[in-house]
Amino acid sequence: MNAAPPLGVADSLTRDAIEHWLRETDETRLQELWAAADETRRRYVGDAVHLRGLVEISNYCVRGCTYCGIRAGNRGVERYRIPEDVLLECAHKTVEFGYGTLVLQSGEDYGITGEWMARALRRIRSETAVSAITLSLGERPDEELAAWREAGADRYLLRFETSDEGLYRRIHPDLPGRVSDRMSILQRLQELGYEAGTGIMVGIPGQTYASIADDIEIFRGMDMDMIGIGPYLPHPATPLGQEFARRTAEGDWPDDQAANTELATCRVLALTRLARPDSNLPATTALSLADKAGGRVHGLQRGGNVVMPNVTPPEQRELYEIYPEKAAVHETAEAVNAGIRQLLASLGRTVGAGAGGRGAA
Repeated sequence: MNAAPPLGVADSLTRDAIEHWLRETDETRLQELWAAADETRRRYVGDAVHLRGLVEISNYCVRGCTYCGIRAGNRGVERYRIPEDVLLECAHKTVEFGYGTLVLQSGEDYGITGEWMARALRRIRSETAVSAITLSLGERPDEELAAWREAGADRYLLRFETSDEGLYRRIHPDLPGRVSDRMSILQRLQELGYEAGTGIMVGIPGQTYASIADDIEIFRGMDMDMIGIGPYLPHPATPLGQEFARRTAEGDWPDDQAANTELATCRVLALTRLARPDSNLPATTALSLADKAGGRVHGLQRGGNVVMPNVTPPEQRELYEIYPEKAAVHETAEAVNAGIRQLLASLGRTVGAGAGGRGAA
């Protein structure tokens, strides 16, 4: 057995080592990777797990992303927008549960106007004790991003999904007259004073381990406050989901196709922790679907320090189906909260206090 390249932290982790460990399958060697990521997480961000209450405020979207269940072309989706007063109720519940951050997520929905969101942000700030507010609303105009920052938003999440330009264009078609440039938007968000977050999917059809190694290298140079890593989960009502089903049925996969498994995703998560030791890394909901029994546990044991419990009302939560079989769709927010706290206690982890910014223990 050839020796594996050494694991390092931050700049001491080489790109060649990253690509090697992305392909590693030996269980004994992988234990070395998991242990290195867990120790790095403990040393740089501590044992606290920061809880961020997620509200999916709208499933309308103008985009035609080929992997997403709420893409504009999916006529089978029952669309909704959460009213402002319901959003405020969710914000109060986030505070009641002791979550340090409220996360507002939607498709790229211009029915959620700049003015509506700014007013909602001001109300949340004046009527609740939320510590921090994160937005994840897609590629919005500069003036809206600036207005929302002024109205009280602290953070913005915008995943670039893959740094492979050709693959990105295939899964994320541009809107007429607009060329998507998420890297530039992320830089602009930081200039506006946001804590910025990004991330990728793992196992997109056509994605290679070499391109994922490039993604992790990009993470290292981006200075992101949060990085989300989740497996590609095929949705049958999407073009990419149908391609995935065909390729799987025919065995039509290239030799270097990256897997969309829980194991492959955890390798990316662990290596991202080593490359960006002080960034916040969530154990994502998608990871828990890739392995219902252990996905979230493994995410927390292999570098993760954030969980995002869903506080969207159940009647809307089940309609926000970006991928099928979402976790805890029919559970109440109270049940989700209790389950996560029980899980953290079983792992010997504590709940983080306050807003839980980067590097917070």
